[in-house]
Amino acid sequence: MEKIPTPLKVLTDEITIRDTAAGMVSICFTCSLLHLPLTYILQKSSVAFHIQPYKGRTDQSMHDNIKYITDKYGKHGAFYRFRSSTGRVLPLFYVYDSYLTPPESWADLLTAKGSHSIRGTPYDGIFVALIVEERHKHDILASGFDGIYTYFASNGFSFGSSHQNWKAIKAFCDGNNLLFIPSVGPGYVDTAVRPWNNHNTRNRVNGRYYETSLQAALSVRPELVTITSFNQWHEGTQIEKAVPKKTVTRLYLDYQPNQSDHYLELTRQWAENFNKEKDKWLM
Repeated sequence: MEKIPTPLKVLTDEITIRDTAAGMVSICFTCSLLHLPLTYILQKSSVAFHIQPYKGRTDQSMHDNIKYITDKYGKHGAFYRFRSSTGRVLPLFYVYDSYLTPPESWADLLTAKGSHSIRGTPYDGIFVALIVEERHKHDILASGFDGIYTYFASNGFSFGSSHQNWKAIKAFCDGNNLLFIPSVGPGYVDTAVRPWNNHNTRNRVNGRYYETSLQAALSVRPELVTITSFNQWHEGTQIEKAVPKKTVTRLYLDYQPNQSDHYLELTRQWAENFNKEKDKWLM
């Protein structure tokens, strides 16, 4: 998952991301970004949208968001699409904090008989909800979502982000025709912005934490894996290049004694391995 970069930084980031062999970039979207010139971002990478909570986000406002995104970017070659279980190739949308909206409201949008359903319309898609607590999986199913993702990079932070639960979540998804998309990260440390949260810090251990997370994800044979994140420095989950830097107020964590592109290289290796393994699963 990636934060929206400035247009001047986009071209460099696109080249960097492409070199990792990642299949797509998921960028954060809120209604305040409706008029951002995303064509900069769409030039080189395949892009999916990670829809953030915002004041007044409802199933109806989401309908408007999806319509806007699809009308504006839907014909672009870089607009990421995924082949659904029915064989249709549809845009993929991640919905962060989806549990904030009641299942019956989501069902109005995401089920075929909903009052303003997008199913079977030009605005249909693959909609993936966030699982935090175990009970959310039942709400996600009732809501009409197409899949589940875990987002958080800190193993053990939530039910969904705990590697030990991924096998059970995958089994639930398989039994209910849902996608399961585990999310992995290189580590986690957000004490610069949340000083009280040190118990959720996960040290990188020179890449071993990242590789353990990736191995846990691949062990459940998912169709997709997301990485949290490319550049969320404030939570210490970035994988983009890093060099030593210290300011008056902050010491930025780097990857020494490894190279500045250590996590990009690990990502490339594991992405290539994932694609090879997935080909075997589907044989």
